[in-house]
Amino acid sequence: MSIGVPIKVLHEAEGHTITCETNTGEVYRGKLIEAEDNMNCQMQNITVTYRDGREAQLENVYIRGSKIRFLILPDMLKNAPMFKRPGGKGSGTAGRGKSAILRAQARGRGRGQNQRGRGTGSAPWLNQQNQPGGSQAGRGRG
Repeated sequence: MSIGVPIKVLHEAEGHTITCETNTGEVYRGKLIEAEDNMNCQMQNITVTYRDGREAQLENVYIRGSKIRFLILPDMLKNAPMFKRPGGKGSGTAGRGKSAILRAQARGRGRGQNQRGRGTGSAPWLNQQNQPGGSQAGRGRG
C-alpha cells in the first residue's frame, strides 16, 4: 500500500521550519529533520510552548506520530508536485466531479438502440407476431 498525499507533503517539509501541536496541548516550533510514514517527527532548535504559556528552548525533540494533534507546514509546499492534477486540461478523463457526470448523461446511456427508456416495452424475443402458433405461443403447457 502506498502512502497518501498528506504524508508525502510532510516528507517534503523536511529541512523546513514547522509547528507541531501535540494531544496534550504543547506546541513545538522548529526545524523538521526527519518525518516517518507514521508521522513520527524528529525536530531541532525547538521553541516549545506549554499549556500554561511558559516557553522553553530545546535542542532536539522526537514526537510520536499518534500523539500529534496537527502540524503547520510552510506555505511554499502548496506548490509541491503532488498537488498537480495528472493529465492536461480537457483530457476527458473520468472522476472529475459533477460536470463529467452531467456530460456523460447528456450523451445517452450507451446501451443499445432502443430509445423508449429503461424497462418499457417487451423483449424482442417475446414478440407475438414472430411466433408460430398464434397468440397462445409461449403461454404455458396447454
